Amino acid sequence: MQSGISSIAAATALPSLAGGSQASPLSAGQGTESAPFSELLTDAVGQVDQLENQAHAAVTGLITGSGVDVHQAMIATQKASMAFELALAVRNKAVQAYQQVIGMQF
Repeated sequence: MQSGISSIAAATALPSLAGGSQASPLSAGQGTESAPFSELLTDAVGQVDQLENQAHAAVTGLITGSGVDVHQAMIATQKASMAFELALAVRNKAVQAYQQVIGMQF
């Protein structure tokens, strides 16, 4: 799954997957500079990667018997799976929009 996450690094736009309360650039105060789009992409992919690493650690802890409950491991894997699916859906929409723009005649 790690290679799948790195392959979408340049095409996802997920400002807050981990449930954090980050302010979007549109809700920021007037006159302040917003983060560049590339930073948003990098942060989103980093959050997906972080969720995947947490899921991997939870499953490893479950297998080794180091105090991780089954429900904790399942919740962590589902969070990682849903975040990855969302990132993939956003990437697909971005590619679709790009293809539509390329197909336009001026």
